[in-house]
Amino acid sequence: MMAIIPLALPNKIGFSLPFLYKPITTRGGGGGSSCSAFTCRSVSSPTSFTWDDVVQASLPDYAPNDSSDLSGFFEKIKYCNRGSSEIKSEFIPLVIEDQIVGYIHNGFFDNYLRRFKDVFVFVPSDSRFGTTVTLNKTLSTPEERTRVVGKVIKCLAEEEKELIPGIRNELYPVTPSFGSPPYFSLERAAAPYFGIKAYGVHMNGFVKRDGEKFLWIGKRSPMKQTFPGMLDHLVAGGLPHGMSCIANLIKECEEEAGIPLSLSNQAMSVGAVSYVDVDGYRYKRDVLFCYDLELPGDFIPKNQDGEVESFKLIPVENVANVIRRTHFFKPNCSLVIMDFLFRHGCIGPECLGYLDLLQSLRSGDTS
Repeated sequence: MMAIIPLALPNKIGFSLPFLYKPITTRGGGGGSSCSAFTCRSVSSPTSFTWDDVVQASLPDYAPNDSSDLSGFFEKIKYCNRGSSEIKSEFIPLVIEDQIVGYIHNGFFDNYLRRFKDVFVFVPSDSRFGTTVTLNKTLSTPEERTRVVGKVIKCLAEEEKELIPGIRNELYPVTPSFGSPPYFSLERAAAPYFGIKAYGVHMNGFVKRDGEKFLWIGKRSPMKQTFPGMLDHLVAGGLPHGMSCIANLIKECEEEAGIPLSLSNQAMSVGAVSYVDVDGYRYKRDVLFCYDLELPGDFIPKNQDGEVESFKLIPVENVANVIRRTHFFKPNCSLVIMDFLFRHGCIGPECLGYLDLLQSLRSGDTS
């Protein structure tokens, strides 16, 4: 495994195809500049940015005084794993049939859920878990629970538009671990407010040219309800109830990038990353299944569902620079791309913090 990939670029970066980088003059003097692909410094992103901003931030001499550690990567991991143990203690376990399936903030329960006494039951002293929340025992089947809890979510969303934004009418399974039979299903937008485990699929679509690897990167539509206008994977999506990972990936490939089945069914499962993000009433416990797909050099993605504004094909080393130096990427995408960098030899054990960074990509429960 290579520890660091040196990146030498001429004064002009230019390619003949419009979806690749536009020519941009680098900062600094004449001649080629050789710089570690893993120099790090984070800078705040503006509220909006262009592809030209992305290209500038990716260049080796954009920040010539950067250190050569992995601090920029650690910052992105920290952002995805917010919440101290003290803050987490403000959440009450959601228990169904003697299994913890989620966590609900005590303020969210008191202010919004407690009044639905025929649905939610507060248990002040459970023999196994202490103080808990459960569902009324009259709700004995997954179908009943899904229907009744769904009514509560709809009611809350109608009363306070900003309480649970982004209602999608898409259901996530409520389960203690991946593959276990769900106790009920929950509106996707409400998943963090109930602290349930949520799963997704993210795919690195890459191309090899003249011995160099490039990643296809998408820029989310400014109309997206979440993370509008930010950089994203070529293909990614949450895993809804009743659908396998590969079936969901194939569906997302077609919808988000126009990738035909003849290509998408070649995607390789390569592992998973996880994180726990606690912010206000929200307790995100996400596991992202990672896939790699090597695409033909002449393939050009075409979004089909209106959720992606545009795509660019960017050298892997430059993508790494953007992750470290900016906040242009949707936060959890950074974790999946870091995993790609490890597996493709872009980060090696000679890098200070190598093992800590590798371990921190799975900071959440991966069960």
